[in-house]
Amino acid sequence: MHLSWLPEPRDWTRNLAALGAPDAPWAAFVRLAETRLDALKTNQLDRALQKRLAHASEGFGPPPMRLAVLASSTVSHLLPAIRVGALRRGIRLATYEAPYGSYLQDVLDEASGLHAFRPDEILFAFDTPHVTRGIDPTSDAASAGAARAAALAAMRDLWRQARTRFRCPILQQTLLPTALPLLGANEHALPGSRARATVLLNAEIREAAVEDGVEVFALDDMAARYGVAALHDPVWWLRAKHAVSAAAAPIYGDRLSRLLAARKGLSRKCLVLDLDNTLWGGVVGDDGLAGLALGQGSAEGEAYLSLQAHARDLAARGVILAVVSKNDEANAFEVFERHPEMLLRRGDIAVFLANWDDKARNLRRVAATLNIGLESLVFVDDNPFERELVRAELPMVAVPELPEDPSGYAPCLAEAGYFEALAVTDEDRARGRHYAAHAVHRSALADAADLPAYLAGLDMRLVAAPFDRIGLARIVQLTNKTNQFNLTTRRTTEDETLALMADGDVLCRQFRLVDRLADNGMIGLVVGRLTGTGDCVIESWLMSCRVLGRGVEAAMLAVVAQAAAGMGANRLIGLYRPSAKNGMVQGHYAGLGFAQLGSDADGITRHGLDLSAYVPQPGSIRIENL
Repeated sequence: MHLSWLPEPRDWTRNLAALGAPDAPWAAFVRLAETRLDALKTNQLDRALQKRLAHASEGFGPPPMRLAVLASSTVSHLLPAIRVGALRRGIRLATYEAPYGSYLQDVLDEASGLHAFRPDEILFAFDTPHVTRGIDPTSDAASAGAARAAALAAMRDLWRQARTRFRCPILQQTLLPTALPLLGANEHALPGSRARATVLLNAEIREAAVEDGVEVFALDDMAARYGVAALHDPVWWLRAKHAVSAAAAPIYGDRLSRLLAARKGLSRKCLVLDLDNTLWGGVVGDDGLAGLALGQGSAEGEAYLSLQAHARDLAARGVILAVVSKNDEANAFEVFERHPEMLLRRGDIAVFLANWDDKARNLRRVAATLNIGLESLVFVDDNPFERELVRAELPMVAVPELPEDPSGYAPCLAEAGYFEALAVTDEDRARGRHYAAHAVHRSALADAADLPAYLAGLDMRLVAAPFDRIGLARIVQLTNKTNQFNLTTRRTTEDETLALMADGDVLCRQFRLVDRLADNGMIGLVVGRLTGTGDCVIESWLMSCRVLGRGVEAAMLAVVAQAAAGMGANRLIGLYRPSAKNGMVQGHYAGLGFAQLGSDADGITRHGLDLSAYVPQPGSIRIENL
């Protein structure tokens, strides 16, 4: 069990030593984390990082994210791997471990270290003996069920206590199936079986987590994939109460950090696929359509088919698909259009680039066409040379280290977890179609001689509505994942969004854009807060980049201005907080007619619009208020 999708570290000793320099950059730490590290190397890298942080000057890395791990067993040996897993995703993570056996007191006591730490996320990690202690082989079905119910109730009460006190997201780790079976294959026939209770409790934890808005860290799923013995060492359980062994720390830390990254909107968005010897066996330009290894009837052909199936299923849940291949375009198209065993078809691909340019240049084109950052891309290519070239030229692009045998391509991609998500919305499922339509729009916009006439011919309709529970998951997702067209880059949780919805002084609007080519789904939102002076301060304004260039911003402003005036506002105040990625919207408010009012010490600029003098200019977009 290891981080199989990452490349092996090169010149480890020299590169690690370089991180000891007082001016070692954050990017160098991230780059080293993006290699295949065992437990020893993981700990070495974390020590170097903590030393650099202790002497860091201002501006080293992003602002820290604070994770508290509240466990019933020892977890100190896991914290370095959690921090390195976060580092791998560009997150600077500070961690807190509750004193052994004192997680409940830590939550309830306002003088505890946990309260002083002020966590941004809390992980509850309980060992199986601790949770199932009320069940023994003599338990009948009723008493075993009551013990499980009591354990779950205590867990849910802890979630509520933590949420009330810290107002932060909660993660609950499922139970590792370490209890020994007493009947074997028919363990379900023994009501007092702790092994059986573990399975039932994990299912009940998942149901309760959905109801309570808690995220699940699926340790039992990891055990199913790697085996309990790979995660749990009975010797170290007895010696040090390590529920998860030190050897398993790198994969544990990586899996947990995926969830943290997903909540921050750092999961990847687009899978970019090579063609020859990646999606099929052989070179279409040399072997022709009939000479390709693809499809049923051979192990090799089915291996390539399994990668296509995995890519298709990722697209169905919202991952954008693109193709970058050194190939003749006509030959590449022919396989998609005529090969009877192809699962992926041309219509599944949002951007299709088959030419003789280098892969790095074409990946830049993919990102530009889709209006997403290069850090949103995952590039899959069988050729080690191409993989190394892209890693060198575009280190922000994720490039899994594929195994030599194509049967391992799909498992390698799945194992990497680049597309980790906390939920799937209707907009996610339609994302591939949205971005394919967006690519068509961008091409048409570039070619249009009469842009206003083209936009008018799209028959665009902007549907505006207050925030609601139906759109809640997408609202939170859009808020946390949008980086470029995001005026303040505020993040949120479902609880915080529900609080905004319940506040009579807060204006909340979600926006959908529909045109004759597609329903683009929820593409933006605005949150404004009414002050006692007649101002409505826009705390969040964000929009999907796939609808840029169509005048949507002006139509959104028309909706917001009308709603703010209806709440009694005389003026809109727009805030712009610069970030590393939102420079494109620096002139947003000026372009909409706002006057700059000044800036503060943090670089946040304020812009004002007098509503009494404002004249809506929605252009060719029809507005529908719900």
